[in-house]
Amino acid sequence: MRRFLSPLFGTLLTLCLSVGVLLLGASPSWAYPFWAQQNYASPREATGKIVCANCHLAKKATRVEVPQAVFPDTVFKAVVEIPYDTSVQQVSGNGSPAGLNVGAVVMLPDGFTLAPQDRLSDELKEETAGVYFTQYSDDQPNILLVGPIPGDQHQEIVFPILSPDPATDSAIHFGKYQVHVGANRGRGQVTPQGEKTNNTVYTAPAAGTVSAITTGDDGSTVVEITGANGAVTETVPAGPSLTVAVGDVVEAGAPITNDPNVGGFGQIDAEVVLQNPVRIYGLLAFFAAVALAQIMLVLKKRQVEKVQAAEGF
Repeated sequence: MRRFLSPLFGTLLTLCLSVGVLLLGASPSWAYPFWAQQNYASPREATGKIVCANCHLAKKATRVEVPQAVFPDTVFKAVVEIPYDTSVQQVSGNGSPAGLNVGAVVMLPDGFTLAPQDRLSDELKEETAGVYFTQYSDDQPNILLVGPIPGDQHQEIVFPILSPDPATDSAIHFGKYQVHVGANRGRGQVTPQGEKTNNTVYTAPAAGTVSAITTGDDGSTVVEITGANGAVTETVPAGPSLTVAVGDVVEAGAPITNDPNVGGFGQIDAEVVLQNPVRIYGLLAFFAAVALAQIMLVLKKRQVEKVQAAEGF
């Protein structure tokens, strides 16, 4: 019995140690926009700005297509378009060129949620293949996030949406609702902590003369500027290209690198009407009644004309 338990115990101990090393050695892999937006109770500020714009400083076009009206308990789609030139490349975290990634946030009205998989049509399943949707928080299922995902394959992101039913939820009412959409392409220029990334312009920290340019750690470059108050340095990470040389005179805040950013963020609002089917039936009945009345008037007119023609004859 002891001979049997000894190898089993050794195997379990090795497995536990391996799992522990993997867990302790793993680094967090939070991705934008999800992790960045978790610093805010809502992704949309009181001014109407979506918080993605705090990190993605450049402005780019974003479009969205939603139905003008939807019926209760119906699956429909919101298509977010993120256009950009797929031939351009962005600066990756290590400074090498890479393709742009994209992400999007869709803020739906209360009650609207991501459509369950079993409610999707075959067409919707095909259009959403390879896209992973997450909700902003556990208590906000009406705010949906996607990204980052490869931009060359997802310049259009289809969100399958399930509309609420006022018949089963007294808090929901028929009427017009706002939909807020934000979409970014490429990496941000600022981290959620307020630090610069390597995908932005670096500027001179003080006025003076560039006295030295040396190589730093991880491919960075250290620029030394000597001014009236002594020498200061600015560390430029791998990615941006220097636009100054030793001996150049620079002003405080003047750019000392190019702008490597080729992406940006855009937001747009849309409207969708949660339509009561009874109103549609009533409208159709009204149209039918008007059409019938017009037909009867025409028939009556022809009848009168025939009588008048007979009497005149």
